[in-house]
Amino acid sequence: MRLIIGLVLAAIAWAAPVFADCATARDLKLVNGKIYTMDKKNTIVSELTIQGGRFEAVGKASNQRLNPCTKTINLGGRTVVPGLIDNHNHIVLLGMRPGHDVRIETAASIAEIQAILGARAKTVPAGAFITTLGDWNIKQFAEKRLPTLAELDQALPGNPYLMNGGGGTVTNSRGKAFFEGKGVMVSPTGVIANQSFLPALNALRAVQTFADMKQGTLDAMAYLDSMGLTTSVDMGAFALPGSPDLQDEAAADTVESLNPWTMYDAFLALHRENKMTHRLRIFILTQDTRPDVPILKQRMLNAFPDFGDDMLKLSGVGEFAAAWRFQGGATPANYETALQLVAQHGWAFQQHTLSLNEDKFTTSTFEKVNAVTPIANLHWSIGHVPKIDQPTLDRLKAIGAGVAVHGWLYLSGTPTNGGPPFRTIVDSGIHVGAGSDAAAVSVFDPWLEIYYMVTGKNSAGELINPGQQLTRMEAIRLYTAENGWYTHEEDGLGTIEPGKLADLAALTDDYFDAKKVPDEALKKLKSALTIVDGKVVYDAIH
Repeated sequence: MRLIIGLVLAAIAWAAPVFADCATARDLKLVNGKIYTMDKKNTIVSELTIQGGRFEAVGKASNQRLNPCTKTINLGGRTVVPGLIDNHNHIVLLGMRPGHDVRIETAASIAEIQAILGARAKTVPAGAFITTLGDWNIKQFAEKRLPTLAELDQALPGNPYLMNGGGGTVTNSRGKAFFEGKGVMVSPTGVIANQSFLPALNALRAVQTFADMKQGTLDAMAYLDSMGLTTSVDMGAFALPGSPDLQDEAAADTVESLNPWTMYDAFLALHRENKMTHRLRIFILTQDTRPDVPILKQRMLNAFPDFGDDMLKLSGVGEFAAAWRFQGGATPANYETALQLVAQHGWAFQQHTLSLNEDKFTTSTFEKVNAVTPIANLHWSIGHVPKIDQPTLDRLKAIGAGVAVHGWLYLSGTPTNGGPPFRTIVDSGIHVGAGSDAAAVSVFDPWLEIYYMVTGKNSAGELINPGQQLTRMEAIRLYTAENGWYTHEEDGLGTIEPGKLADLAALTDDYFDAKKVPDEALKKLKSALTIVDGKVVYDAIH
């Protein structure tokens, strides 16, 4: 009897830790799927195994010894791709939005806006402020106008609301009462004039708490996870006027501005609490005006490139390293000083450009820096590039630099302004990956960005980028396999291969089958199941 009792107690003692560990296990076996690995051979498999947050076996494996906590998930034949990576967005800004944010980037009509707002109201406290700040344009709506105060009241009878973006600013009756109480003028139809938007925004910022910021950051991660986007390369924010110790750094009070010293605090707190569901890669944005670039210099002397862990790390400098001033033909005089410093300290870098003149100036500076400190292994790039040409691409390619394409013109582009030239860039052979530049002027939804790359059409369905379309395989590779390069993680992110970080998305439909999913239906794709770090972070199946 003593022997039996001893054996039972020993079994319990052994099993208890295993049971406790299973709550945080990162061990899965996925079966019955159509899994596009995005490896160099474009291998497709039907099952895979994840152990300890990394891909252990890709394809069927015999005689596998699995962690006892391994859970099997039947994919039901769904198409699976690696977790998508956005090589240039502003998720930190999105998380720090005052109010309970809701995105309307997929709405094609006022009725769809109302439905999205009504659904969001069910998830927030009664009477709580709801906001939509950026990432939409009236071109995308059938009515080509803002919703009226009455239409917003119909959607949100119990919540104040503020909507600002590509077409103006509008609020509902509850929002009107709040803003007028803060001295902000609102028209009888709910319209807030351009000059009154910042006072309205700052009135909301004034009542925002740190708990609000953490919740907003959780919501931002959950939103991106729901689309199968698992890693964001965040490109910072403009310095908010009044932030301490700016040392003459350029500052601007906009919806894209934050205190540079505290803007990451919500993410850092959630990281400490093990509540991150989305990978964050931070690029440090600085806009020094002084010749000796003091803010950038202190950043370089007091931070380490690639410092952090698999969920959150410092990955580079960008999208600015100095105040970007091109007015009246002038160029930033301290730009080469800044970039020489970035190269000397071994950081990755990405530069914002919006014109061919900026592309050429940036390329010339890259070449000067490269003559002193070779940059090929640092993975430098130019981002946005709506006007870049073949000679500039050739010069960048010669020094080992790359480009990062961003379809922000999906929202507002026209037939005379519809870049980037995707086809030209991909055919040049330069390293290229894709992102969004979302948080104010673009859309986070990667399927809208991919729709634009594949069709050349904007949010209104107009063909604005003819002759520059990509195939579906090319477009999805730019959002997966090609994007680890920008953070020196091509060996860890972007494809489904043994040893790599276990991020993937099982899609709501078969992206690769144009008969099942015609081009217009690309805009409706989402993730049905998203896995980050070997854990299910979004599940619309079970």
